[in-house]
Amino acid sequence: MSNLPQKDFEKDLESVKDLKQLEELRIKYLGRNGVINNLLKGLGKLSQEQRKEQGKAINVFKNKIETELNKKRSMVSKKTVINFDTSLPGTKPAVGDLHPTTQVIRKINEFFRYLGYSVYDGPEIETNEYNFEKLNLPLDHPARELADTLYIKEPELLLRTHTSSVEARALSHEKMPIRIVVPGKVYRNETANPTNNSMFYQYQGVLVDKNVSMANLKGTLIEFVKFLYGPDTKTRFRCKYYPEVEPGAGLDIECTFCKGRGCSVCKYRGYIEALGCGMIHPNLLKMCKIDTSKWSGFAFGMGLDRLVMLQYGISDIRRLYDGSLTFLD
Repeated sequence: MSNLPQKDFEKDLESVKDLKQLEELRIKYLGRNGVINNLLKGLGKLSQEQRKEQGKAINVFKNKIETELNKKRSMVSKKTVINFDTSLPGTKPAVGDLHPTTQVIRKINEFFRYLGYSVYDGPEIETNEYNFEKLNLPLDHPARELADTLYIKEPELLLRTHTSSVEARALSHEKMPIRIVVPGKVYRNETANPTNNSMFYQYQGVLVDKNVSMANLKGTLIEFVKFLYGPDTKTRFRCKYYPEVEPGAGLDIECTFCKGRGCSVCKYRGYIEALGCGMIHPNLLKMCKIDTSKWSGFAFGMGLDRLVMLQYGISDIRRLYDGSLTFLD
């Protein structure tokens, strides 16, 4: 066997101390640009008889290299085994899930998409025009006061106090008819307690079309509540004032914590106010340049966090956003 670096390989093999060095040695001799391939490339320069003899010798050398490398790998691996106590408990993987609010938003979106609504979005930093003026809120309305509104630059720039601001934007810029829902965060200057927070989620719905009536609104919301809480859920509508709508109403859902008997969550009323709703005020439509002789519509807005609390039996709204990992287990 001529011109084969057997002694070089044996010397290199003896110096190997770990698996990394062993892999480097394998590449040196058996890699694409390694010793064996270079030897095979040189066969073309030999005569046919020499090529046959040398080729056989190279194959024998290659097989020897592979055998010796495997033996060395077994020896090195035994030396690098780390002993550990198999009786110790393992580490539980951190597997989470979607936040309850996100789950409820997606569930509600499914219902309204089935009815032909599109999911719409708008800015959380809002202007006075869309947050108040185009929603038929006069200058002296209490919602404009600093006690309720978090201003960035009073009175023109603020954190939106309701998702109705997105309704004003949609009615101002989209072509009619329109069916949209708007899930999103809103901000109020509130003192945190079990049912109120300074940051919370609302879910807004708007429909404008021809010949829309209060009956359409009521039928939509009753089916929505049944979808979310089951067919036996008790509801009630009460007359209520909102500057954006006329007539206006509040939809209440029987408290799931006390089953209507009265508790601290429902403030001992037996029902929890789920949302406000009504027919869109003609003044609002006119300010958005919509012909009220042709178009009418309804709108509703709900405190989404309270629906989440009812859905999952959470008695304190603050627990939703206090960083607790309980909901992610």
